[in-house]
Amino acid sequence: MKLIRFGAEGHEKPGVIINDTWFDVSHLVADYNEAFFAGGALAELKTAVDKGGLTQVDKSTRLGAPMARPSKLVCVGLNYKDHAKETNAAIPAEPILFFKSTTAIVGPNDDLIIPKNSKKTDWEVELALVIGKKASYVSEEEALNHVAGYVLHNDYSEREFQIERNGQWVKGKSCDTFAPLGPFIATTDEIEDVHNLKLWLTVNGKKVQDGSTANLIFNIPFLVSYISQFMTLLPGDVITTGTPAGVGLGMKPEPWYLNPGDVVELGIDGLGSSKQTAKAYQKI
Repeated sequence: MKLIRFGAEGHEKPGVIINDTWFDVSHLVADYNEAFFAGGALAELKTAVDKGGLTQVDKSTRLGAPMARPSKLVCVGLNYKDHAKETNAAIPAEPILFFKSTTAIVGPNDDLIIPKNSKKTDWEVELALVIGKKASYVSEEEALNHVAGYVLHNDYSEREFQIERNGQWVKGKSCDTFAPLGPFIATTDEIEDVHNLKLWLTVNGKKVQDGSTANLIFNIPFLVSYISQFMTLLPGDVITTGTPAGVGLGMKPEPWYLNPGDVVELGIDGLGSSKQTAKAYQKI
């Protein structure tokens, strides 16, 4: 099943995609939030959807992030060897973890707002997963039983804030609009092999990232198990698994960063595509 949330920002309703058609399920579930994923409502929703009788949603409607704001968005850094190489970083012996503020989460096609005083806003196409069952000290063998589904993520990064301003990476990762998610959550049964998905990203029509999840350093079961040793993962939480080579920071002969008017498009096999247009920060 493919889960969407549609409507104006802050007023999104839950829906599903069936055979490329959007349907409203807000009469069946309140929202795709922690309570939904924790309470077995996903299976109940599938049964209800199979009965039909749903109201269709116009596909010109705005899509929001396909889950309500989670308790946390956990990120894995340098999880592709080619990305580590292009940024002159060592291959990590253990996963590098950092957080991205959940206030950065927006819909898949919402504008990217380049932060105030930013000179180095960068892109990163990533596979993310959504936790479906509370996970604490789970084994690798049990890990996938705690995953509800997968989602496309653009892990925007301000490299000066991240690298040159001291401290942890979170400062360069958490600006408003820096976590577009979606268009949908694909439940695990929709993805045949999560470790063999093509992922790509273009800037102004030029393909700059072209990778595969086959090249992850740390795979999905390992990541879920590993992270659960350090914190409890709650239903609806998001883990984003790293990006392949082709980010602006790694461009030769010199880095290439985003400017107002630039258009970023990205996608992953089975998880759809998204598009963001860069806009300059304006005080409201």
